[in-house]
Amino acid sequence: MTTPPRATDRWLLLQLADGTFPSGGFAHSAGLEAALVLGAFDNAERREGAGSDGAAEALERFVDASLCQLGRAALPFVRAAALEPSRLAELDDAFDCTSTMIGPNRASRSQGRALASAASRVWGRVAPVVEHARRGPAHHPPVFGAVFGLLGVGVDDALAAYLHGALRGILSAGVRLGLAGPLEAQRLHAAAAPRLDAIVDGSRALQPEDAAQTAPLLEIFAALHERLDGRMFQS
Repeated sequence: MTTPPRATDRWLLLQLADGTFPSGGFAHSAGLEAALVLGAFDNAERREGAGSDGAAEALERFVDASLCQLGRAALPFVRAAALEPSRLAELDDAFDCTSTMIGPNRASRSQGRALASAASRVWGRVAPVVEHARRGPAHHPPVFGAVFGLLGVGVDDALAAYLHGALRGILSAGVRLGLAGPLEAQRLHAAAAPRLDAIVDGSRALQPEDAAQTAPLLEIFAALHERLDGRMFQS
């Protein structure tokens, strides 16, 4: 028998999904900075016929590939941890096994610990997640799901909030890196809505053991980030 989705306190959801919630996400570019520095966008601009339009279209493709990968690699862990926060340690170890590159693995741990710390200072119910973060990897997807689950956020809302935050973070990085202006980034965000719905819908049938990386080139860029001579972002 299927468990009906939980109703979510809308004010709580808005607070958690707000960009001002201090979880450290804006310090990361999800490999976008490395992709830019290592020439991925230069090649795209030449193919498109030059300029900012080519960069914006390349950014849109980068966003789509990133979101699709998150739908297969991260959302199964977000969903499982939101449904059963008590499984956090098990799910965290399983996610650690799927994140084999040092740079992305380290970035995920950093974001997970930052989220756990910030949430625990606001809501006492999240204390078990912080306790786990002191001894476990504390990767971002399972920590995110466990935090939302402990706070009583519905699973679908947790999945939507995760993708929304990921998209917002990449587009914010794109603006700071000069790939798009603020309004262009908002246009890309709005245009992504149907894609976000499709990714959330597709992730519902996936279990953590089904998780897979679908964009190896993005993983390579993320892994090379720490080798850049100068960096604006942590990852």
